[in-house]
Amino acid sequence: MRRREGVSLIPNAAPSARSSIPRTVFALGFVSLFMDTSSEIIHALLPLFLTTTLGVSVAMVGLIDGIAEATAAISKIFSGYVSDRIGRRKPLIVLGYGMAALTKPLFAIAQGAGLVLGARFADRIGKGLRGAPRDALVADITPEAVRGRAFGLRQSMDTVGAFVGPLLAIGLMMALANNMRTVFWIAVIPALLSAAIAIVWVREPPARPRATPGAPIQLRGIGGLGSGFWKVVIVGFVFTLARFSEAFLVLIASRRGLPLALAPLVLVTMNAVYALGAYPAGILADRVPARTLLRWGLVSLTLADALLALASQLPLVFVGIALWGAHMALTQGLLSKLVADHSPVTLRGTAFGLFNLVTGVAMLAASVLAGVLWDIAGPVATFATGGALALLALGLALPLLGSAPPRVRPAKPTP
Repeated sequence: MRRREGVSLIPNAAPSARSSIPRTVFALGFVSLFMDTSSEIIHALLPLFLTTTLGVSVAMVGLIDGIAEATAAISKIFSGYVSDRIGRRKPLIVLGYGMAALTKPLFAIAQGAGLVLGARFADRIGKGLRGAPRDALVADITPEAVRGRAFGLRQSMDTVGAFVGPLLAIGLMMALANNMRTVFWIAVIPALLSAAIAIVWVREPPARPRATPGAPIQLRGIGGLGSGFWKVVIVGFVFTLARFSEAFLVLIASRRGLPLALAPLVLVTMNAVYALGAYPAGILADRVPARTLLRWGLVSLTLADALLALASQLPLVFVGIALWGAHMALTQGLLSKLVADHSPVTLRGTAFGLFNLVTGVAMLAASVLAGVLWDIAGPVATFATGGALALLALGLALPLLGSAPPRVRPAKPTP
């Protein structure tokens, strides 16, 4: 018996078999894996490259990162909306990954902060272009019974690249006598592989419901998302306020005695736990209420903050870092599943774009607050505040979620 991609022909089939997940989800996972490997090779070394090789101030490093992440957050809403309007996801996915691949050589040839800023700006536009359409495509092609599993798988493969990249950066620096430009050139290879897989192996359904074309992002169309979606947005916003940038994990490990050359091990540890836990968490997301997984995630984050605030020994700091990775595994794929479950098919790209924009703004605010607290009162205040915000999210945000996933209703055409 033949089966279309993403559609089981067996009624009420159990979502336990690997074949239940469409091949395109695996393709998107490999696309993410290779691109994250490339990006993390560069990002693990970029602050050092800017400050030592190019002589850029730490303030400029922060400015470059801030502009880059804000650009990604803003562009996600437009890409999601456009993918809904044209009824296609793949063109924006390919454009986003292709743009990111083309920026990688710019880091290797940069002679000043201007070109690095331009490369980061273009790279983050690429991330914004691909993010919402990619998540919407996963939701489009995956049966609802295995949607959490599919998002968990893609997130897990993405995160494999996030810890393989820093490991490769350490190994390449040792093998190439700390020649960062050569390491950056090598990072181009997995980026090109990522773009090639997106072009060749990512497939869309032959036909998909399409929103009625109209003027750019009308409030009437956004209103069609419904109250359930906005509750998920509120949960995501409050939750993300409790989770600031992973750069602070590197800073606290360094403060507690981790040698500078081994700083990438912080991201390796966090992302290893994240990658190993994301797929099992996705399986659980299809079987238990969302509130349960989010509660476990927030408890993990609270314990991580407590250890990172109070631990003076490096091994305990790494336990806190591992718990941080555990909370990411429990929550990030689940939040994507909740967006898909609460959004109409014809507005799914817009929904992911809006959710990513709101959580991106929350991440920026949380990171700025964390940095100010660090400068004024030290790392204990930073992580203690993070733990308090996690407890606040546990008490205020989770009651907004029901005990069972909703049935997605079709959207009315946008006039």
